[in-house]
Amino acid sequence: MTKKILITGGAGFIGSHVIRTMVNNYPDYHIYNLDKLTYAGNLKNLTDIENKSNYSFIKGDIVDDAFIMKLFDDYKFDSVIHLAAESHVDRSISNPNAFIHTNIVGTVNLLNAFRNIWKDNFAEKLFYHISTDEVYGSLGEEGMFTEETAYDPRSPYSASKASSDHLVRAYYHTFNLPVVISNCSNNYGAYQFPEKLIPLAINNIKNRKPIPVYGKGENVRDWLWVNDHAAAIDLIFHKGRVGETYNIGGNNEWRNIDLIRLLCEVMDEKLGREKGESSELITFVKDRAGHDLRYAIDSSKIQNELGWKPSVDFKEGLRNTVDWYMDNQQWMEDVTSGTYQNYYKEQYDNR
Repeated sequence: MTKKILITGGAGFIGSHVIRTMVNNYPDYHIYNLDKLTYAGNLKNLTDIENKSNYSFIKGDIVDDAFIMKLFDDYKFDSVIHLAAESHVDRSISNPNAFIHTNIVGTVNLLNAFRNIWKDNFAEKLFYHISTDEVYGSLGEEGMFTEETAYDPRSPYSASKASSDHLVRAYYHTFNLPVVISNCSNNYGAYQFPEKLIPLAINNIKNRKPIPVYGKGENVRDWLWVNDHAAAIDLIFHKGRVGETYNIGGNNEWRNIDLIRLLCEVMDEKLGREKGESSELITFVKDRAGHDLRYAIDSSKIQNELGWKPSVDFKEGLRNTVDWYMDNQQWMEDVTSGTYQNYYKEQYDNR
């Protein structure tokens, strides 16, 4: 094996797609998946590659500094792709402390362990930190986030991610740690936990439950197909310039209400319902506290430097996503019931 790469949060939504990409594309790399297996970490996301010879799973918590230090001492990872994070804004409003511990303290623990193992010998090493466009705050009706946009986080989640970004850059400038950062827009696709808008709406439409939409549904998001995000991460890991930040977006802005109406149309077709039947489930609810109006990402840097661009039209990607969730209803039932958590408790808690 030419490289030993630690990917944190690899059992989660984006992480599982990155794991699959790296394991399949680079058989001479050994990919180590470190995940705490919280509610959003699901090893069923990786059943297709779990027996590959260049893949290993490690259960653990990045907040446990002694565990992380020993892990790096035992394995001496050449590189880190850091995705592990608490990521749901609503949860951050209910419980900010969990976001502070995981997103800030956990990131510092990884940085310290990486630095401790390699001292000043960082040749061919890389610490790649994945972040979010939410650190930039909220846009008006015009303009886009660039890599030079000043940070202006508005929720405990985005503030914790902004903090982790700053710390990664600080370790680059202070300790010469070789780092790269990317900030992405809203991801969608297979294996996403159904607290997020698209899988939540798909599941509710299927079961004829109300589809909650904040406020009047006027908030605008840029949507990025998760497979395209994984491809971008692959490119940045191999060709990105150390010390740089790359914004990854889908060039694909939608108001929440327009996205939900499109999704209702697709679901009506898929379920054989009358046109407009699913849209009757749309239910406007009290707006989220501090809800950012609009996000939009300028991805020209990664497109010009590395040749990346989104590969699918949103309507095509959305249809593919609906097909996946409808074809994998057992996965959805296991996730929404939480039964997989009982298995992890039996499997790991007594070790």
